[in-house]
Amino acid sequence: MLTEITDYTADADSPATAAAPRGSHRAAGGVVTVLVPAHNESAGITETLTSLNNQSLRPDRIIVVADNCTDDTEALALAQGVEVLRTVGNKDKKAGALNFALSELLPEADPEDLILVQDADSQLALDFIENATKNLLADELLGAVGGVFSGGPGGGFVGHLQRNEYARYARDVKRLHGKCLVVTGTAALFRVKTLRDVVSARLEGTLPPGNGKGGVYDTSVLTEDNELSFALLTLGYRIASPSNCTLVTEVMPTWRELWAQRLRWKRGAVENCVQYGWTKITRPYWGRQFLSMIGVMVTLAYFSSIIFAFITGAGLNLHPFWIAVTAIFVLERIVTLRFRGWRYMLLAATMYETVIDMFLQAVHAKAYLDAALNRKKVW
Repeated sequence: MLTEITDYTADADSPATAAAPRGSHRAAGGVVTVLVPAHNESAGITETLTSLNNQSLRPDRIIVVADNCTDDTEALALAQGVEVLRTVGNKDKKAGALNFALSELLPEADPEDLILVQDADSQLALDFIENATKNLLADELLGAVGGVFSGGPGGGFVGHLQRNEYARYARDVKRLHGKCLVVTGTAALFRVKTLRDVVSARLEGTLPPGNGKGGVYDTSVLTEDNELSFALLTLGYRIASPSNCTLVTEVMPTWRELWAQRLRWKRGAVENCVQYGWTKITRPYWGRQFLSMIGVMVTLAYFSSIIFAFITGAGLNLHPFWIAVTAIFVLERIVTLRFRGWRYMLLAATMYETVIDMFLQAVHAKAYLDAALNRKKVW
């Protein structure tokens, strides 16, 4: 029975208590187990679990991996009738918590069973698991199916800007028929046999060793989902984020928190490229890093030229070429916001979003500098 209450307590370094399978059914594709890593997620865990319990294809097991929680996340999860697997002493954050849970699950699972990893601050569309399962089963070489996310409410102006950003991301993924660069950690569905392939490859040295113990997730990196995407592609799998697999995730409520989040994402992505080197898999990712660096330099040159013009008294002169370039840029801002409706499209024409463009350029520059100087990583 799905809603059976089970409370597991185990040591992250020395797992002694097995999360024994129980009460599951074997549907097409095997048993579906959901792992929800959670660290002090009391604010949203109930809503997240409600979306899982109401899925059109209900998962067989839902396990909240409570990692160093000091709030009532565990109690709220148990109240929703799901299992709780508690880590003690885990120092590797989300990746460490997931490795611990997977080390319990993978040995006992059937190769065709499915495991969905979902963030505790995200709510799946009610047909997410059904659609993700269909997509995964339709392609044997598909290593993971991720979600297309939109931004949740709140956050004021900075939240609004993130919702626009996510809407553009969803548009891009739809235009590419689900092709994506990264299966994000917000929600991703895997076959058990795929994850076992990753474990074997890490132990054999085909992939970076990660935690050195055959953990699925690399605990040495800032962006474990980006690294796992690289790992799957290196092993010959494909990854996808189909447009019918949607979810809502939280937005960062302040500029400070957005800075921290994006700095981690950006630096992690850069270092994942360095980690895997120059291969046919990583070339597109290196290309994006190169374009991002060009963007940072162009932005710096743009503002430097304006400051120089004012300081020297030369003033600003409008040229038809640059007016045309600006018009194209404005049109891009309008068209790419189509998913949010015409009101947002009209507003985008004012170029008010330039503030977050500049903000993200600054984040990129800081990430490149930190990576180049090998500064201490901060989660």
